[in-house]
Amino acid sequence: MSNVWRWMLIPFWTIGAAAQVPNTAAPDLAVGKKIFESQCALCHGESGTGGRGPALTRPKLNKAPDDEALRSVISEGIAPEMPGAWQLHPHEVVSVAAYVRSLGSVPAEHLPGDAAHGERVYAGKGCSTCHIVSGSGEGFGPELTDIGARRSGAHIRQTLLHPEATLPEGFEYVAAVTKRGETVRGIRVNEDSFSIQLKDARGRFHSFRKSDLTELRRLPHETPMPSFESARSAAELDDLVAYVAGLRGKP
Repeated sequence: MSNVWRWMLIPFWTIGAAAQVPNTAAPDLAVGKKIFESQCALCHGESGTGGRGPALTRPKLNKAPDDEALRSVISEGIAPEMPGAWQLHPHEVVSVAAYVRSLGSVPAEHLPGDAAHGERVYAGKGCSTCHIVSGSGEGFGPELTDIGARRSGAHIRQTLLHPEATLPEGFEYVAAVTKRGETVRGIRVNEDSFSIQLKDARGRFHSFRKSDLTELRRLPHETPMPSFESARSAAELDDLVAYVAGLRGKP
């Protein structure tokens, strides 16, 4: 059946409703792959590596940071470059979105180490004071709920040993010195020509007018995350990497 006839058979009330597809709708990756190859690959490449359109083989997409946004982009498009796929049934949109997400997902790895013990190491080291896993913890650092689907075991190990070497794009650690001599260190949240907002290690937000500061230091090679290079044994490090790499979000 041609696409034209298939579009004509779609009930009119489903058109434009793809962004409201419930999260409980089970995607079909095979369906999503087939639609992607026939309708999306011309711009994004057969394997999503990019072409006329951006590469999709990344853990985070700028225009679609979550699944709801991705479904909306697929169904409604991004003017003027990307047309909306209004002809797709809501379940097809869910399936295409799931397939696109899979392009940026790191395959599960068989790693040395005891993940169960690694979880205890994670808890004992106080990692939850900076990171959230499945809703538990504090959000000063990046959320780790699905980090294993976004980063390889080697990358996770490198981050634990040398966190300053794997800083995410856009990350900036800053020290702001007020006229009263107070120094506040934190992650830059927002900044414009006249002000800057920081989030400190306790999760508190600070907003400063630059004219009220005596110094604003950028710390490009610093991070509040400590190195695990000498803090743990080789076996414990293996266990911690195994645990963190196994965090892949919803099963």
